[in-house]
Amino acid sequence: MDHASRPAILTPDREGIAEAARILREGGLVAVPTETVYGLAARADRDESVAAIYKAKGRPSFNPLIVHVAGLEAAQALATFDARALQLADAFWPGPLTLVLPLRDDAPVAAAVTARLATVALRCPAHPVMRALIAETGLPLAAPSANRSGGVSPTDAAHVVSSLEDRIDAVIDAGTCEAGLESTIIALREGGRWQVLRPGPISERRIAAVLGTSSEAVTSQAIEAPGQLASHYAPGKPVRLDAPTAQADEFHIGFGDVAGDVTLSASGDLDEAAARLYALLHEAAASQQKRIAVAPIPHDGIGTAINDRLRRAAA
Repeated sequence: MDHASRPAILTPDREGIAEAARILREGGLVAVPTETVYGLAARADRDESVAAIYKAKGRPSFNPLIVHVAGLEAAQALATFDARALQLADAFWPGPLTLVLPLRDDAPVAAAVTARLATVALRCPAHPVMRALIAETGLPLAAPSANRSGGVSPTDAAHVVSSLEDRIDAVIDAGTCEAGLESTIIALREGGRWQVLRPGPISERRIAAVLGTSSEAVTSQAIEAPGQLASHYAPGKPVRLDAPTAQADEFHIGFGDVAGDVTLSASGDLDEAAARLYALLHEAAASQQKRIAVAPIPHDGIGTAINDRLRRAAA
C-alpha cells in the first residue's frame, strides 16, 4: 500500500471487510472495532505479522497479546479447555471476557503472541464487524488496542489515526465502541483456583456466580496478560484522582454531582462512564491545561475496572 495514503479508511460493509481481510492475509495491520475498544489486528500465526503489531505500537515484547477467535471450536484448536473454561465460554462468549488458558503444543500461534509463555489469552468478540472479519480471513487474529503502547485506548477511528498514523495499513470505521473498556481477563489455575488479571465489563461477581468459587488475589508480578503494566493508558499529562474540585491548570473530568469541564456521566451511570472514559482522556490530553483531575468514581461493578484504568493512567 502507498505509504502516503495510509491508513486507508474502510467502511464496515462487505466490501470494506473483504479488503481488510485481504490486507490481514497478506500480513498487514488493520484497526477494527470490537464491543470494547478498537483493536489492532494481525494474523496470529505469523511471527512477522505479530512483530508488526509490536513495532506499530512501540509495545514491550514481554507483554502478551489477546487472540480473537470465531468461537469455541477455533479456541479449542489453540488452547486446552477444562470444564470451568467451557462453562465460562458458554456463559460469556461472544463477549468481553478473555480466558488465559494452557497453550496447545501444536497451536498455530506465533511465539511473540504469548510472549513465550505456556498460556494463551483467548477471546470470542461480540462486535459484528470483528466477527465478520474473523470469518472472512478464516484466521485467529491477534489484536491489542489500536494505540501507541501505554497510551489511552481508542474508542473511535479518529483516535486510532491520531495515535498510529501511517504505521498501519487500514482502519475499519464503524463508529464508537459500546463498552469503551477492554475485556475482563481471567486466568484459570490448578486446583479450582482463578484470578482476575484485568478487571473489565464482566464483573468478578458474575464470573464467581458461574464458577461457584471466588477469585484469588493476583500476587504474581509476572506479566501474564495485556494491561498489567503499572503505567498504562497514559494521556501524557499528570493525572490526579478522586478530585471533587480542580485547580486552575487542571482539566477536570467530572462524574455524577461533580460537573467538571466534561463529565463521564452526569447521572452517575457507571456503564456510561466506562463507555466515555477513553474519549474524555483523549480530550483532556488535547486540552490547554497541563494536568488532569478526575472526580471520585465508585468502586462497585464496572467502577472497579474504571478505577483500575485511572490508577494506571495516573502512575
